[in-house]
Amino acid sequence: MAIISSNIGDNDFSLKKKELRLIDSKIIPEEKRNNNLNLARPLTLQEFIGQEQLKSSIRIAIDASIYRKEPLEHILLYGQPGLGKTTLAFLIAHEMNTKCRIATAPAIERPRDIVGLLLGLKEGEVLFIDEIHRLNKLTEELLYSAMEDFRLDLTVGANRGARCRTINLPRFTLIGATTKLASISPPLRDRFGISQKVEFYTIDELKQIIVNFAKLINLNLDDEASHNLSKISRGTPRIALRLLRRVRDYAQVVNKTNNISKNLVKKALNSFQIDEKGLDSLDRKYLSFLNLTNIPIGLDSIAAGLGDDSSTLEFVVEPYLIQIGFLIRTPKGRLLTDLGKQYIDSLK
Repeated sequence: MAIISSNIGDNDFSLKKKELRLIDSKIIPEEKRNNNLNLARPLTLQEFIGQEQLKSSIRIAIDASIYRKEPLEHILLYGQPGLGKTTLAFLIAHEMNTKCRIATAPAIERPRDIVGLLLGLKEGEVLFIDEIHRLNKLTEELLYSAMEDFRLDLTVGANRGARCRTINLPRFTLIGATTKLASISPPLRDRFGISQKVEFYTIDELKQIIVNFAKLINLNLDDEASHNLSKISRGTPRIALRLLRRVRDYAQVVNKTNNISKNLVKKALNSFQIDEKGLDSLDRKYLSFLNLTNIPIGLDSIAAGLGDDSSTLEFVVEPYLIQIGFLIRTPKGRLLTDLGKQYIDSLK
């Protein structure tokens, strides 16, 4: 195992423990849960809607770990934003009857940051790192021995005063979440015993999520309204709930009501420039730009033409356009499909 120089002094191990969000996995009383919109997330895997294959695999792994009385294997969750990776990490910690400490990779700037996080863990706890593909190389290398052997191999001091130091760690579970699986280096990726893709949700699953949240925020949502909202939510619960909140705003301000019908949903979405396919103004600008030519266009050229960020286009706009058959990615660039052209023509 390579020893990574971290330039950490002897006293830093006790002083540099980084502050984290600490989530207790105890059951929250139902009356408190109903009075706090931030507690809308499910509290058990059984309550979590959708992702049946993923939940089944994780359930088996959790039960096996409990049976053997040992920490769960490290887990890597990957998929598009807004599909519930953070929620799943919390639920896994709850099912293991332990705490979940949450950090984001961009906040782990120096090797001493990850050392502080690891030293702050207790036996069996879960460390969740969001956007784990953004960890720097030195931090990744420190994680190798921590994940595999539950120890840290460090070089303490500098120059002639440098010496090797090994620190044993409690057995913990690392859960990493990423939207860019290919950006994670193979040595780090291979140290996750469980790797699961979080898929897009079906219309029925999104409908159930919308209905449940509507009850939580005291909205009377009819069946057609919930179905229409689920159809335009891009297979993503985060988008579904965001749209529901915007419809609620429109209903309460314009119509002075908490009763949501199909027609009211249509009026509300029109006011926010969202059409019946769930496309907003940025989506239409993107498609219209591609419609100007019949040749593939590179992402950077599209971003420059639209005056927008290429990452936003790649990870927010494009996945849904590909999903509904309006866009294809080719080695030479992005290309509008016949369905996409028909849609643009219908706007004229």
